[in-house]
Amino acid sequence: MVNVDVVVIGGGLLGLAAARALDRRGREVVVLEAAGVGHERSGSKGDARIFRLGYTDPLYVQMAQQAERLWRELEAETGVELLRTTGQLTLGPGRDSVLTTLRAAGAPVEELTAEEAAERFPGVRADGSVIFEPASGVLAADRALIALRRRLTVHEHVAARAVRDEGDRVMVETTAGTWSAAVAIICAGPATSMLASPSVWLSTSATLEQVGYYAPVDGPLDMPIVVADGPRPLYGLPVAARGWYKLGLHQAGPVVDPASADYRDDPGLLSELTALTEDLLPGLSPVLVDSLRCLYDSTADDDFILDRHGRIVLGAGTSGHGFKFGPLLGELLADLALDVEPPVPLQRFAASRLGLR
Repeated sequence: MVNVDVVVIGGGLLGLAAARALDRRGREVVVLEAAGVGHERSGSKGDARIFRLGYTDPLYVQMAQQAERLWRELEAETGVELLRTTGQLTLGPGRDSVLTTLRAAGAPVEELTAEEAAERFPGVRADGSVIFEPASGVLAADRALIALRRRLTVHEHVAARAVRDEGDRVMVETTAGTWSAAVAIICAGPATSMLASPSVWLSTSATLEQVGYYAPVDGPLDMPIVVADGPRPLYGLPVAARGWYKLGLHQAGPVVDPASADYRDDPGLLSELTALTEDLLPGLSPVLVDSLRCLYDSTADDDFILDRHGRIVLGAGTSGHGFKFGPLLGELLADLALDVEPPVPLQRFAASRLGLR
């Protein structure tokens, strides 16, 4: 048996960020990852994620502002660029609410007519006014995981089998033995509920989303992030390292069992992405150059689960928009583990809002 202060189950974004926060506070922490960090079926895998301040909800704007500072601190600590500012165009009926919320938060934002947007960003076609968010950018997701992992003790290919809260300690039984800790943090994506206390039921669903990559029509890739809300919310972001534009539909994929999901491409979703490329993004060639599937772990209200029950802390339900908040979510999970007052009110993220038995 190995004794530590905290065992973190799951070596994705949340688990690594929480472990890093605890390590910086002087705690002895170990991360147990059932497969490998950034493995093919991980919700944290991939080359790029969107960072943006633009939400209709003031709390998420506040959290994104805090997260941006923490990402920059991580860049300074590692000497690695993680967040590249590109700017973002926000289209669709929700743009006015985003504009109002950003202005109230004192965040930089511009309102552009369709003509102004076309002049500044000829690779994007807008039917009406849009907003431009200059602080938005692209996170190098793969490099971010490496940066968060620095100096941590991570045991890969060690799967947790049971987590038992015994009152004074938590026992974590794994395929490689048993760990004993004062607190366990479970950040295992859709598997979090199965590993949590029998008294806790997390109402999340796993969906398998489809991503496509498209090349610019000519010249280097020079396009901002695009977020378009509506019945089929669309997002797109430039991936500089590959010279391609990454495009996806938010929460459009089927509900799956992660253990048996078929990760082959969905032709219907890819056709829809290609059609949207032709309609909205004339700066891109509507010819698919690469694709991948990614797993979402979502709640019914799209808010995260950040909670503590006994000696077990839960981090789950990132709902396809959690990566931008990574280091902040790690700090919040560490606060829960150490029973410290967090800088963000966490009642909203309690598991009980979704179902606690």
